[in-house]
Amino acid sequence: MKGKILLLFVVCSTILNTSCVRKRMSTEYVFTYAENHPKEYPTTLGAFEFAKLVEEKSKGRIIINVVYDGKLGDELSVIKQIKFGGIDFARASVSPLSNEIPILNVLQMPYLYRDDEHMWNVLYSEIGDEIFDDFKDSDIEPLSFYTAGARNFYNSKRPIEDISDLSGLKIRVQQSELMKDMVSMLGAEPSALEYGQVYGAFQRGVIDGAENNTPSYISALHFQYAMYYTKDEHTRVPEMQICSKVTFNKLSKEDKELIKEAAVESSVYEREIWAKKERMYENELLDKGVKINTLSASERAHFKEVLEPLYEKYCKDYMDLINKINDK
Repeated sequence: MKGKILLLFVVCSTILNTSCVRKRMSTEYVFTYAENHPKEYPTTLGAFEFAKLVEEKSKGRIIINVVYDGKLGDELSVIKQIKFGGIDFARASVSPLSNEIPILNVLQMPYLYRDDEHMWNVLYSEIGDEIFDDFKDSDIEPLSFYTAGARNFYNSKRPIEDISDLSGLKIRVQQSELMKDMVSMLGAEPSALEYGQVYGAFQRGVIDGAENNTPSYISALHFQYAMYYTKDEHTRVPEMQICSKVTFNKLSKEDKELIKEAAVESSVYEREIWAKKERMYENELLDKGVKINTLSASERAHFKEVLEPLYEKYCKDYMDLINKINDK
């Protein structure tokens, strides 16, 4: 009896080991994907879905390892590494990417979109194709867009009900000249910090507030120090899945197509996850005692009017594109 059990164990082990060897032999590429958000954040879940789809579509030939929590660096350093192939794939906001691809400034202009549906009608249209074309001479290959919701102001001092309430507040912004100018023109003092530095800056009183979407506000625990959250939806700054051209050029035409296909499919998945999480997070914030208010339509129009000069400064070469977006 013991001999039969031993024989069965040896046979099973041989089958298992043979299967593992075949899988290893079939893998042609193992790539790295950088994500600076936590494991359960919507864009990170989208990255995992992308990796899964690529593995399935390539029948295991292409493996993508998602490294989250900013372990490979902040977005600016990740973009630099993407350019020379130090990192293969990443998810990045169009804000830091606009330093490399100026046309992306258009997509993050304040009060550009009427709502979320309008933004997606723009991104997945001939306008989005035109934006992708501007990457042609860069070291970055664009794959798809992700949502990052609407960005809102939050702070530790008071609710923002009109433009005067922003006066004098020290507000953290992304590492983007446009974002710094936007906050300055609204009367606040911008402080460009890496995302991972914001919580500590709140702790030390270096900043009074920041601007971001609801999932980031709660997942980064910023609500612990900034209990006033104002839904003004000043920008909808999309995210992008990108690939190093060094990596992309290694691939066959068929593999390039399947990666782009997986990126677009994961985009749909990420948007669905985002919508669910956003509803859940807002209810959670109310339970935690966060003071949430919505900027009135008239004051929102006032904010937009104050910020009109930004369009001339950052988009004077793209006003035709702005008009196309307005007409979409």
